Amino acid sequence: MLQCTAVTRVPLSEVLIALVTMPHGPDTPPDDFTLDHYVLCELGNHASYIDHAALLYPAENPDRPALWFFWTGTDTDRTHRITTAPWCPAILRHLRTDATLRCSFFNSHPTGHSWEVTDPLGDLIAGPAGTDDGATDDPRERHQP
Repeated sequence: MLQCTAVTRVPLSEVLIALVTMPHGPDTPPDDFTLDHYVLCELGNHASYIDHAALLYPAENPDRPALWFFWTGTDTDRTHRITTAPWCPAILRHLRTDATLRCSFFNSHPTGHSWEVTDPLGDLIAGPAGTDDGATDDPRERHQP
């Protein structure tokens, strides 16, 4: 399943307030938030009436809810909300090695789990076909709760 390609600008002041008031959140805001911060929907392709979602900040403890940015619409008709949501409880287990991979989306998310979603632009970002610079589109390398 291909990843949704919706992008939106994040209202920095609202995100900073949400981070400061987030239970078990960071003591200081992350360094990567700037005045022109944009987020990409992390979910698999979905219908337009379903909220887009981007992880803003994982909780310090993986068993605690993470801070998510949800939005619908574009430009002037865009609506958004910033809220904490618990992690999806789904776990992918490799029986031979007993390795596990937790879904890195929020609980009750639409579409497939994070390990089923692939970035449609990953090959373009990685470079021309035939080059091997170590870039990968492996969802196991995404942030996990």
